[in-house]
Amino acid sequence: MIVHVVMIQPRAAVEPAAVEAAVADLTAASREIPSIRRLRVGRRITHGLPGYEQLMTADFAYVAIIEFDDQRGLEEYLRHPSHATLSRHFANLGERSLAYDYEIQDLEQP
Repeated sequence: MIVHVVMIQPRAAVEPAAVEAAVADLTAASREIPSIRRLRVGRRITHGLPGYEQLMTADFAYVAIIEFDDQRGLEEYLRHPSHATLSRHFANLGERSLAYDYEIQDLEQP
């Protein structure tokens, strides 16, 4: 399985409507692009416990996690016209954004 992870550090003056529009277009893309197996979005939570949280120097408040069966599915998504729309959303919403792709495997529990 391939996982495409996009993290966004929002601009200071991001309107809630802009976030809602991005989520709506992500939802539409998940229906239009057959290679998308699962799409999840979320907002960062903080817990204030001592440790790693204090080491993070940037607040990537939003995340989109998109799963594909294989690299070919990821590449289909990246070439799809809907991806260009999503990229514009990420650029407009974010002061900074990161996108990484991972090949992952499930680990069996004993």
